Amino acid sequence: MTAVEQVETPPVKPARRSRRDEILEIAVGLFAARGYHGVSMDDIGTAAGVTGPALYHHFGGKKDMLIAALVPVSEGLLTGGQEQVGKHPGNPRVAVEALVDFHVDFALANPAVIALHLHELDRLPEEPRREIRRLQRQYVEVWVQVLTRLRDDLTDGEARVLAHAAFGLMNSTPFLGGEVDRLRRATLLRAAALAALLG
Repeated sequence: MTAVEQVETPPVKPARRSRRDEILEIAVGLFAARGYHGVSMDDIGTAAGVTGPALYHHFGGKKDMLIAALVPVSEGLLTGGQEQVGKHPGNPRVAVEALVDFHVDFALANPAVIALHLHELDRLPEEPRREIRRLQRQYVEVWVQVLTRLRDDLTDGEARVLAHAAFGLMNSTPFLGGEVDRLRRATLLRAAALAALLG
């Protein structure tokens, strides 16, 4: 092969989602739409096109599905938030903007998970519920630390209030209709959250 010859690299195929992930997404959508108690394992199996035994091969029951849906989300938010802040160590204003962009993207992509979290978290057994709460507190503190670096007029407690207010705005996605396109919704949510945080 000469120096000018080039080898074509085959295109990278996106990773195929596992059947377990597909079933979990269907279950989350059903839980969000009908409520945890309004959905049976048979309902999930029917919607996913699998029989009972195949369903139980992936999950022990509805509680396992709820845990599988909510714990990784809380872990991902914490890790993602820390990464956003880590990219801008010397610029808290840009770090706040990056956190808002990150969370708005998450909220728009996962309205069913947010609805599930808002309405069904108490259905979890104590240990996973406590773990989710711990991860959430750590995620809030990521925001608090950046806000207090940016705004010296805020105490930690006041920054925490503003962070939760911003989450309320950004996590409104389960209640938004489709009359506004996604890009415009992202713009509006971003502006509202930054206004709440920056004053």
